Amino acid sequence: MLKSCSKCGRVHEHNYICKAIIIKNSDSLSNKFRRSRKWRNKRNDVLIRDKGLCQLCIRNLYDTFGKIYNNPRIEVHHIEPIVDSYELRLEASNLISLCVYHHKRADRGEIPKEILRSIANES
Repeated sequence: MLKSCSKCGRVHEHNYICKAIIIKNSDSLSNKFRRSRKWRNKRNDVLIRDKGLCQLCIRNLYDTFGKIYNNPRIEVHHIEPIVDSYELRLEASNLISLCVYHHKRADRGEIPKEILRSIANES
């Protein structure tokens, strides 16, 4: 029997333990940053800049099945991950609003960073 994984978005056998479920060190530098006021403020700025919409959905890119406006599950994605480029963590050109579906695909590398960066720079 197959099941949809809530952590990675893929379909697995029901007894498969997804690697995305393994909890990373909660005291890592990136996790501390995500709890900071600076991040919350910047995240809100990016959501306002992008009007609270997934920037890939509104452009009909990468398997957009239907536009859901006013989606409460819009997330801000770091194009260059915090662990790789800590100095870019608050740069507007490194941040983009994405729905959960596109955010997971971007994290897996299925959406090229160049595309995301060009969209972020348009805004």
